[in-house]
Amino acid sequence: MRSALALGAAVLLLAALPNHPAPAQSRLEAGSERAQADPPQVEAGVAPGTVPPDTRPGEAFADPKVAALQRTATDVQRELATLSQLAHTAQDELDEASAQVTGATTRRAEADRAVAEQQAEVDAYTSALYSTLGKPDAVRVLLTAGSPDDFLAGNSLVGRLRADLDARLGAAVDRQRAAAKAEIGALGAQRTASERRAELDRRSADASNRAAAVSSELRGKLADTDAAVVALQKAQLERNTTTAANWKAYTDRLAAAKVVLPKAVDLRDPDRLPAGLLPLVGTNGARQPGVAQVVVGGDRLLVLPEETQKAVTLAIGALGKPYVPGVGGEGPTAYSCDGLVRAAYASSGIPLPGTVGEQYGVLAPVTDPRPGDVVFIGPARLGAQSVGIVLDEKSMLVADARLAGVVVADLPGADTVLGFGRPSLALRDPQAAPKATDGGLTWRCGGVQLPARSAGEAASAWGGYPNGLIPLTALCPIGVGSHALRCDAAQGYQAMSAAFGTAFGRPLCVTDSYRAYAAQVQLYAVKPALAAVPGTSNHGWGLAVDLCGGVQTAGSAEYAWMIANAPAFGWSNPLWARRGGGREEPWHWEYVAA
Repeated sequence: MRSALALGAAVLLLAALPNHPAPAQSRLEAGSERAQADPPQVEAGVAPGTVPPDTRPGEAFADPKVAALQRTATDVQRELATLSQLAHTAQDELDEASAQVTGATTRRAEADRAVAEQQAEVDAYTSALYSTLGKPDAVRVLLTAGSPDDFLAGNSLVGRLRADLDARLGAAVDRQRAAAKAEIGALGAQRTASERRAELDRRSADASNRAAAVSSELRGKLADTDAAVVALQKAQLERNTTTAANWKAYTDRLAAAKVVLPKAVDLRDPDRLPAGLLPLVGTNGARQPGVAQVVVGGDRLLVLPEETQKAVTLAIGALGKPYVPGVGGEGPTAYSCDGLVRAAYASSGIPLPGTVGEQYGVLAPVTDPRPGDVVFIGPARLGAQSVGIVLDEKSMLVADARLAGVVVADLPGADTVLGFGRPSLALRDPQAAPKATDGGLTWRCGGVQLPARSAGEAASAWGGYPNGLIPLTALCPIGVGSHALRCDAAQGYQAMSAAFGTAFGRPLCVTDSYRAYAAQVQLYAVKPALAAVPGTSNHGWGLAVDLCGGVQTAGSAEYAWMIANAPAFGWSNPLWARRGGGREEPWHWEYVAA
């Protein structure tokens, strides 16, 4: 267990692993340097009693070391969640035992009063008999009886009277004894529950202390992990930069040779090309439509349609931009894989459908891909789940979910490629795209996309990084301080804030947005009974905000406006956070549009 906690501390310290390349320096700053205002109250950002697991497999992460950190984080989260749940249960048991003690004590006190009252009644009756007739025994009845019948009747009455008094007093005493016994039992149960809660508190404190204490002994491991990630980031930056430079050199060479780029329609018939252009022969020996070549200084240069070159240039310019899974994926701030393809070709006047499957269905297929063609990515069991723009026989441009950005990546192997399409050719009648058949998790743009936990709540995991470890370069500012969200959520927030400002004369007030892992740990340490287990809060996905300025109060005009209007901008106050929903957090809002 110590090993798991030790590695867990590594996750706590590694606040963010930036996706996009940057100078080789420590990546531990994301949680520590972003000063965040305290939320209106300590809150979880997740429905009561739930710990949403991150069920993504290791290959869905940006890097094996990040995946290893995620597995370690999951182990730590599981332990913390188990302890938290046990503590909640123990507290419930303690509360129930305390209530039983209170009830038993009340019933015992009532029984004491009943015995006292019954004894007083007996004493009063006996006193009255002594003062009038004397002791009501059989001898007195015999002496005062006028006949045998009177004696028998009187003796029976005395017996019934004695039996009634004895029964009433005895019953009260029995109730008193039972109540006292129940009280003793309830006190024992309360003591047991209290001891159990205290033991769980000790275990939780010990786990927290151990996790905090291992930071120094794991400094070397953390440094190794951080260095490996930084190296990958640097390599990606170099690859992006080199690719952009190569593309510019190619276009500059065409310009220097005064090659006039033809329109796409002029290259569709390889037997009738514009003057000076030569056909390009494919591996099947046939001339390829949509591309050509020209001889410059004894070298042959590829000639693409003007629209294709413009589309690739736009995609090259998007390198390093953040990834978003859905709404807002057509730039210019952030892109999805299909959004990048659509935006690139829309810029050159070639309209394409919006989704991977739709693009697969209408683009003319080719077997010899050239720069500017698009590659559809599977494998078949996952369906058409991603699309990229071909650069050469080895690489492509793609908005990649795992890397959370637009990058230059290797073309996948033949077992993963579903086919190639050429946007510069005439679109075909829509064809059915391959559908997922494995019945497992949904893959999109190279990463796993988990569903929303329930209606009105944001989807959870996205991208290739764990909760709270999303690089800030993969997020977008919302225009308030250092607050940031996933780019589509940030766009929706800004539009919503503007509309709110029209209604109230001021923009939305925000106290919390993306919450790095380290911040979640700190919050959990403050109020473990209320805050989410680190690595589970929707704040850690960049999909939630905590609001102020009146919105934090259920029943206010500001809150009512949000309930009525926020859904139009993709935002929701989850049902569990509303009045009577389980844990009232009117200030907590989640992005649910994608």
